Amino acid sequence: MTETASKHSDKPKLISLFSGCGGLDLGFEKAGFEKVWANDFDADAQAVYSLNLGDIDGRDIRTVDEKEIPQGDILTAGFPCQPFSSAGSRKGVYDSRGMLYKECLRIIQDKMPKVIVFENVRGLLSTKYIDGRNLADVIVEDLSAMNEVGYNVVHKLLNASDYGVPQNRQRVFFVGVRKDLGVNFIFPPKQKKEHLTLRHILDIPNTVKNQVDWGLSPQALEMIKYIPEGGSWKDVPYEKLAPRFQRIRDNMKKYRSPNFYRRFSRDEINGTITASAQPENCGIIHPTENRRYTIREVARIQSFPDDFLFIDDSPKNIVAMYKVIGNAVPVSLAQSVALAIMEQVFQKNRF
Repeated sequence: MTETASKHSDKPKLISLFSGCGGLDLGFEKAGFEKVWANDFDADAQAVYSLNLGDIDGRDIRTVDEKEIPQGDILTAGFPCQPFSSAGSRKGVYDSRGMLYKECLRIIQDKMPKVIVFENVRGLLSTKYIDGRNLADVIVEDLSAMNEVGYNVVHKLLNASDYGVPQNRQRVFFVGVRKDLGVNFIFPPKQKKEHLTLRHILDIPNTVKNQVDWGLSPQALEMIKYIPEGGSWKDVPYEKLAPRFQRIRDNMKKYRSPNFYRRFSRDEINGTITASAQPENCGIIHPTENRRYTIREVARIQSFPDDFLFIDDSPKNIVAMYKVIGNAVPVSLAQSVALAIMEQVFQKNRF
């Protein structure tokens, strides 16, 4: 065996469930982990993942026999967040996707990796399980008692901008370390928020690929020309609003003062980028130009490196690319968590 191969084989092995387009996996790869198996059912996410990170199993996880999955040292899972998201219906575990969490448990029970990482939206923390318990408590209890060995589990709501991501995006992470390893995981400390404003990330060389945007509707274009840098739909003259927006403006209290069409300033950190990429749902409008952010600009806001490629820029693929980027775990956030796990579990304990 060559020295290179030996070093390669020494890396902790990663099993990745609900991998998406690879934001979480890329962060873990940068931290020194080696992916041995990844899975995602979404064809668009698969296309991007395979283009950048290699093989990915595209089957519905419910049809995959756990014995087919190789052994691993760490298992990560960003199981579908829509059931728990404030942008969705919030059906939680009553949504069939919400119970895909059980598929994670099935595989964990067979593999018993040293470490488990779950990532999800903050809405999970306020979601009730079908028996009335908090879902977060159920996850901790399930993992704590797994196979009579169990895991020491901690969870924390993290803001991506505290970990080098130019985006205020809150996500909850669960990290479980197998109890026999004697490690109580501590989340990494917050980092200084340097160079995270839009001014520092929108200066993209012309040679970088995927600098295309999804055109806005005529109604949206008419509205955003009245929105100044750092403003929102509240800056649009009443008479220029569509009837639907006028009704909301007439009764802001009823509609909880929504902040549609947010155009972040170049001196602000951007808000959460969503999979829908709609101006009503996230700050997707360029600070000074009357358009959506390009695919590459959104990727930078999610901390994907410029050499991470998205599938061709044909119109049929552009909307899909906004979706997979918006659903991704920011790379720098994933890397920060991964480095903490590497240091606390795998470097201090030479397994």
